[in-house]
Amino acid sequence: MTVLFDFKLVFTQIPKILRYLPITLEIAAASTVFSLIIGFLAALVKIKKIRVLSQIVSFYVSFTRGTPIIVQLYTTYYGIPMILQYINRQYGLNLNVNGIPPIVFALVALALNDGAYTSESIRAAILSVEKGQMEAAQSIGMTTFQTLKRIIVPEALVVALPSLGNAFIGMIKGTSLVFTCAVVEMTAAGRMMASRNFRYFEMYVSLAVIYWVITMVVSRLLLLWEKKLKCNERQVPGLDQGARAQEMV
Repeated sequence: MTVLFDFKLVFTQIPKILRYLPITLEIAAASTVFSLIIGFLAALVKIKKIRVLSQIVSFYVSFTRGTPIIVQLYTTYYGIPMILQYINRQYGLNLNVNGIPPIVFALVALALNDGAYTSESIRAAILSVEKGQMEAAQSIGMTTFQTLKRIIVPEALVVALPSLGNAFIGMIKGTSLVFTCAVVEMTAAGRMMASRNFRYFEMYVSLAVIYWVITMVVSRLLLLWEKKLKCNERQVPGLDQGARAQEMV
């Protein structure tokens, strides 16, 4: 009689799935870095209210947040080659469309998707920094870049870290969809393994356990980082805004 649910199989196939964990983490980490850059630039554009660019950013955020990530993955996977083919025909170039690694499509789609969400978190965090500190920094001759690097970003990071941490956790789970771009990570590998014995349910339970453990570990690390940042903030009590800005110079 066929066993309805093979409990032992759930745990015996976990080591096989974990061979693809580095790919999952690499995609999540790289996409998060690019999304932070995109989100930070988009947040600055909206804060400064730059003409034209602000409207483009608003459309980008609205469109990205209003469409499913899987649709964006498919759009990227089929859209980028079409754009490159158009460029080849229009300008007589010979760009190798077929030579693009599938992981590139996944990184672009995930970074753009997450960048739309993180831009709002970063914008809110930057606006939470007291204007007096920025004015104090400018009064002692600090440049805009120095003000961002030494005052605004460190303080905004404390505010934005919980949201950014949740975004990173969501990114790890979002990598389970990159099989649509022909990238073999943990979920895609699990599906292929399950196709050999048709034990799909056990495989998905195994994947659920792995993602759950990863999420708990990352959440704990982010919580420790957040506590450390807050402790560092409290190590400079009693400094007024001007003195603090002067100290950072």
